[in-house]
Amino acid sequence: MSFLRTVFNDSVIIHPPGFYIIGLQTLPYISVYIIFLAFVYVVTVLFNSLVIYVIVFNHCLHTPKFMAVGNLAVIDVILSTSIIPNMIKLFLLKDNFVPFNLCFVQIYVHYAFGALESFALAILAYDRLIAICFPLRQNSINTLRSMSYIIGLIWCFSLGIVAYGTGLMTRLSFCSSLKVFGYFCDYIPVFTLACNDYTMQWTMATSLTFLMLVVPFTLICLSYVSILVTVFRMKSLDSRVKALATCTEHVILVAVFYIPLITIYNISLYLHFIDEDLPHLSMSLASCTPPCVNPIVYSLKTKEIRNRALALVRKIKITTDKIKKRNRRGATTKM
Repeated sequence: MSFLRTVFNDSVIIHPPGFYIIGLQTLPYISVYIIFLAFVYVVTVLFNSLVIYVIVFNHCLHTPKFMAVGNLAVIDVILSTSIIPNMIKLFLLKDNFVPFNLCFVQIYVHYAFGALESFALAILAYDRLIAICFPLRQNSINTLRSMSYIIGLIWCFSLGIVAYGTGLMTRLSFCSSLKVFGYFCDYIPVFTLACNDYTMQWTMATSLTFLMLVVPFTLICLSYVSILVTVFRMKSLDSRVKALATCTEHVILVAVFYIPLITIYNISLYLHFIDEDLPHLSMSLASCTPPCVNPIVYSLKTKEIRNRALALVRKIKITTDKIKKRNRRGATTKM
């Protein structure tokens, strides 16, 4: 196996042809789990595509809230695509070799869109904050232009900071083991294989975790503290219930995204897993489930999307019935 040697700061950097993913190998019925993830992926793509289509082609949904929902749907599709197809290749097709450059691309896409997912939930919390705490000024504060600026800045920041963190990996030299213990080319399992010092990469991983998870979650919590203070100041019980009801779907999304991550982190830190493959199994499920659940929650809980989606399904059904009738008439005429 040939290794690519480059010179960086007067030292030789060794880049191998690729890495071998060896996580989840000891788990029984792993093929059944991967088939389940394939089903999850199909549902994720279909439902998120439906949400995107409904929002894009219905002008009445061209509002700041649904721009944020559409942004989340786009992120969900890309985030899910960065993980599940590769897991199908690894564990169903038994091809666990990942080329060096493709490994770094996977690291970049997964963490960039993981960060965007986290910030997308914070943007939706901001939308609820403005709607409930500043109802009279909502249309002047939370406009399509301001929402597009916020989303654009978050994309630039997330893509940029993760690009820098991934770029740091090219300074590492991999001269011994090429076996990555994980379910994909993960940032920490890869850089810990390096022969040279990876202190900078470790610091970057810690900083990215803080920026990607802690900062958005803190913003979400602060938003809901402000929302609760405003709600409990309302005199009417009916007004309180209606205000809180508009936050239901967002609270579900936040819980589905953050609770598994916090639980897995605490178990691995304080209690430890019995099987070393269990944290990877748990993390893969925690990564793949939210993109699938998000569009389903918004389709079922949001009246506007639900009605438009049902109208689209009826339209497709009517069109299909018309085509069938035409085919029957054509067959009868030929006879």
